[in-house]
Amino acid sequence: MKFTKMQGCGNDYIYVDGAKEQIPAKAKPDLVRRLSDRHFGIGGDGVIFINPGRVAQFEMEMYNADGTRAEMCGNGIRSVAKYVYDKGLTDQKQITVESFGKIKYLELTVEGEGTLNGDRGLVSMVKVNMGSPILEPEQIPVKASGDKVVDEPILVEGKEYRMTCVSMGNPHAVVFADGVANLPLEQIGPFFENHERFPNRTNTEFVEVLDRNTVFMRVWERGTGETLACGTGCCATAVACILNGLTGEQVTVRVLGGEIKVEWDRKENLVYMTGPAATVFEGEVEV
Repeated sequence: MKFTKMQGCGNDYIYVDGAKEQIPAKAKPDLVRRLSDRHFGIGGDGVIFINPGRVAQFEMEMYNADGTRAEMCGNGIRSVAKYVYDKGLTDQKQITVESFGKIKYLELTVEGEGTLNGDRGLVSMVKVNMGSPILEPEQIPVKASGDKVVDEPILVEGKEYRMTCVSMGNPHAVVFADGVANLPLEQIGPFFENHERFPNRTNTEFVEVLDRNTVFMRVWERGTGETLACGTGCCATAVACILNGLTGEQVTVRVLGGEIKVEWDRKENLVYMTGPAATVFEGEVEV
């Protein structure tokens, strides 16, 4: 099976052309676990199959490293855009990609036109219309009594934290804290992920506000563990910052792997995410 290893701010996945590589659906979870292993496989935060779209131009079929399906991946979808343009599957710089039936709209920034990739250039940055943030608890989902969860207490292993919950197609719990760089995420992350208040588990962002325009975030991703970045997590973080009055509507989210810029247009109620995408290497693996 041919594959391409790609990353967005260090959030790395293995990408497979689903139109060319026919893998039975029941075999994918085990294959994903084997390929994602950083010692015995290719290594990555998961595997993304790029399929022909049914309601959009392309479909992103995304799996976490533990073999579970995920609804959405912000860094992953930017790399999907780079993949399909760089490999000539489209010549358009504005494309649509579906994931779990939801359509996202992407704008591609191409560099090196006239000199690279047969004069077409290569994608370096991608802006994604991530749609409207979901705040209703039952749709996130999170067990709560009100119409939204903003700065609400949660007890985790005997310690009280305060969280703001947002779905960007997948569930997020955003926790504001000081000294985020030194938090023991390996210890506390799994307890948040599997907390009884999250019926489908959750991704958890630990966020330190640096100024009105900038925050630092570390993320514990559901089904994977700590990653260097999370695109939907950056979007959820920006929304949470704005809901709590901590930043303006444009937020630069610094993660361990780089920076992602997020804007929540309150008038349109749409979240826009802009960040890089890069190819690491390509290869072929026995499946």
